[in-house]
Amino acid sequence: MPSKSIPAVGLRERKKAKTRAAIQHEALRLFREQGYEATTVEHIAEAVEISPSTFFRYFRAKEDLVLTDDYDPLIIEALRAQPAEHGPIQAVRGGLRTVFGGLGEDELADMRDRAQLALAVPELRAGMLDQFAQVIRQITELVAERVGRAADDFAVSTLAGAILGVMISAEFYWVEHPDADLVALLDDALAHLEAGLPL
Repeated sequence: MPSKSIPAVGLRERKKAKTRAAIQHEALRLFREQGYEATTVEHIAEAVEISPSTFFRYFRAKEDLVLTDDYDPLIIEALRAQPAEHGPIQAVRGGLRTVFGGLGEDELADMRDRAQLALAVPELRAGMLDQFAQVIRQITELVAERVGRAADDFAVSTLAGAILGVMISAEFYWVEHPDADLVALLDDALAHLEAGLPL
């Protein structure tokens, strides 16, 4: 049986991803230095040396700089690649270790900055709630796919909610304890869930 090779990411896509990451990184720097409200799209575009119209090719609005990232597709792919015999929680643990375990210090610092902003700015908190709703739908579909049940199965939805809940708790703890290891916190939280959340 011929093996399927994953097509290499083209130069254009790599350049776009690099520009997108640079915009987000500079925006977070400006948010730290002068505050989220005081920072405009024009300030961000100037810092990255692009036009505001170019900014909007990468992000629909300023809020998206905080509320969106490129990790979800990577996590979904990594989760689906976990061994078939792994249960849903074990598969999520493996997927998160694969993706977040490979992040550098700058990427983790940007993640923390984004989480802090999402918690601190009222308009971003509302957007974060919408984001949680999207993520729980994704987790529900992935769990259903792994266990061979319907995505509208109540038990599947409940498990997906529990998985997201412990992940959120781990991330909030990480924001308040900057020296903690995010990957270890996520893994410990999911292991605790897998064990039935004993106290």
